[in-house]
Amino acid sequence: MKKTIVLGVSGCIAAYKSCEIVSRFVKLGYEVRVIMTENATEFVTPLTFETLSMNRVVTSTFDKNREFEVEHISYAKMASVFLIAPATANIIGKIASGIADDMLSTTVLATKAPVYICPAMNTAMYENSAHQENLNKLRKMGYRIIEPSEGRLACGDIGKGKMAEPETIVSLIDSELTPFPDFRGKTVLITAGATEEPIDAVRYITNRSSGKMGVALAEAVQDRGGKVILIAGNISVKYPDVSSIIKVKTTVEMLEAVKIEMAKADIIIKAAAPSDYRIEEIFLQKIKAERLSLNLVKNPDIAKYVGKNKDRKILVVFAAETNDLLENASVKLKEKNADIIVANDVTKEGAGFGSDTNIATIIRKDGVMTSYERMPKRELADLILDNILEIS
Repeated sequence: MKKTIVLGVSGCIAAYKSCEIVSRFVKLGYEVRVIMTENATEFVTPLTFETLSMNRVVTSTFDKNREFEVEHISYAKMASVFLIAPATANIIGKIASGIADDMLSTTVLATKAPVYICPAMNTAMYENSAHQENLNKLRKMGYRIIEPSEGRLACGDIGKGKMAEPETIVSLIDSELTPFPDFRGKTVLITAGATEEPIDAVRYITNRSSGKMGVALAEAVQDRGGKVILIAGNISVKYPDVSSIIKVKTTVEMLEAVKIEMAKADIIIKAAAPSDYRIEEIFLQKIKAERLSLNLVKNPDIAKYVGKNKDRKILVVFAAETNDLLENASVKLKEKNADIIVANDVTKEGAGFGSDTNIATIIRKDGVMTSYERMPKRELADLILDNILEIS
């Protein structure tokens, strides 16, 4: 799932550093939403944050120019992490006291996400006993305080109170949210689900693919820091929250989407189950005949096209078989010019279409072959990604 940073900016000269925080998170692939207090807008304009985050900025609890939504709830729910940087003594005191009198303080109270607070203020204010009591209270409540550093402050004093550097803040939160960022910098194109080949206005040819394996792969890549382009046919599960989703119906549509998107990818995982055949002539109206004879024509082979045109990209394909699993998979690995094939016997219980689990053998072009017992498809997805890294 794509991770979202909700950044609260309160009124302090250090607000300019928050621009760098947004920029760094966006470059790492995070979604960033910004909430500003009214005082914060005196230091940095909302437009600056909107430009950097590519999302609108919320500055008021009551904004009559926006479409209706309970924003303090929606922002609270969407947050993977809630970060307040800079955090003034005022906003820290409000949170510690449970005060919710503006958009930022209200949303913080409503969120269940981890909250990181980055104090920034004059040394005397920071050392004030009331403020220290508020910080200790927040720590006991589970809030995470990123300590300010010592140095020359905006007022000219030298002491503790400088907001932690953006690089430090982003690195700390990133390591919490993405502990294994081994796919960072990689773009992975994944196909998922079944295609539908229309017969007439209401009927079509398809198969039992649910798209669960493709979705599991998309989520795994996202969690490991990679960018995902998902080309989805008919899937029976919720679409993952990834960088790009392209929805298609037919095998030809899926191929055309792959042709366009594969240039952007470093790795292509063909987890979809496109129909091998389509109707030669589609009936525009619903067929009412008692007997029906259909002429089928072969669909293009998406995996073979990618294998022929992939250059240095890594191609992973799947083989859903009912007999001679390893022999058929090994032949397909060579025929498609793939780097890895994931083979599974769909006749086994707990494997194949529609199941939440799978039983698979991964065969690589370097000759390494590993068989896995039944496991959740998400776990198998991570093993597939591990194999990709090993041959990269």
